[in-house]
Amino acid sequence: MKTLSWVADLGSLWKYSPASIYLSESTQPRAMDLLGLLKSQFLCHLVFCYVFIASGLIINTVQLFTLLLWPINKQLFRRINCRLSYCVSSQLVMLLEWWSGTECIIHTDPRAYPKYGKENAIVVLNHKFEIDFLCGWSLAERFGVLGGSKVLAKKELAYVPIIGWMWYFTEMVFCTRKWEQDRKTVSQSLLHLRDYPEKYFFLIHCEGTRFTEKKHQISMQVARAKGLPSLKYHLLPRTKGFAVTVRSLRNVVSAVYDCTLNFRNNENPTLLGVLNGKKYHADLYVRRIPLEEVPEDEDECSAWLHKLYQEKDAFQEEYYRTGTFPETPMVPPRRPWTLINWLFWASLLLYPFFRFLTNMISSGSSLTLASFVLVFFVASMGVRWMIGVTEIDKGSAYGNIDSKQKRND
Repeated sequence: MKTLSWVADLGSLWKYSPASIYLSESTQPRAMDLLGLLKSQFLCHLVFCYVFIASGLIINTVQLFTLLLWPINKQLFRRINCRLSYCVSSQLVMLLEWWSGTECIIHTDPRAYPKYGKENAIVVLNHKFEIDFLCGWSLAERFGVLGGSKVLAKKELAYVPIIGWMWYFTEMVFCTRKWEQDRKTVSQSLLHLRDYPEKYFFLIHCEGTRFTEKKHQISMQVARAKGLPSLKYHLLPRTKGFAVTVRSLRNVVSAVYDCTLNFRNNENPTLLGVLNGKKYHADLYVRRIPLEEVPEDEDECSAWLHKLYQEKDAFQEEYYRTGTFPETPMVPPRRPWTLINWLFWASLLLYPFFRFLTNMISSGSSLTLASFVLVFFVASMGVRWMIGVTEIDKGSAYGNIDSKQKRND
């Protein structure tokens, strides 16, 4: 018994000894390295893309059948499509919040915070980073309005399978970015949202395209020609789309949320980085501006928006100087529904997929194996294309060749 007691005491000493603590701590980086290695594997990316594409096409098909409800019960059609839309868009938010673990700290007025998610709002977000749209979706998700949220998007996106088709059924607002064509169609689409049954954020990038140095130079030439102050961190905002949005949604939308996004330590986030599980650290400054403070007159509204972007520029200058935004930092709780949604679709779709692959490989047929390699290659190209769409250097040429039109805005 004494021997056993001595062994137990020795075990207790080892448990709390510096050596055991060192070994415990040293295994943590190894585990993190292994996890990071796993997240960077193409097979994991292929799984995510398969689940997203397969579930997206299923949801698009279900959405097509919901059109039968439109003439019978329009509001039921809308509520169902909000839930179906969430099943798609939440998978991308899941990658950001759960797979990569990206943190987003919101800096805002504590008095305004309780209103977020409980009212319709126009969200004005700067457009500089490849994943800024994902951060906007994450903001909507944290406050429970992702399914019903809207964007002002390029008309070409309406024809893109899954995301574009999903947006069509949720009455997203599309534009050609040629004002003479958009004046009527955008206004009509916005007016249809006046009786929308769900709370939503209407996300608008007033700069019209992502920030690049080349586009910034052209934009500032326009600013000088129009006698407007120069902006250091933003492009000159396009005001007509914002003005028609405010006019069409007045008395339905309660406020404008001026959102200014940046990343700590000069991080340059990419969708590929998120897919590889890389963790980013975002700061988002949110100002709630009651819609009553936004002028109704188009020219006055234009001047108001230009002033807003000068203020956003000043906030970015302060961020680069101090590493933080004004107001109180807050972290809205991460909701589990994005992860639960992805696990549901993964459990539904992966078993038949892997069973099919196993049968294909075990058949031993050279034609079958060649077909598998071809499908694998096409899938890898599809993954690369989906990621490439979001890359800044492959973004819209809008602003590079259309500066003449912008002078007339």
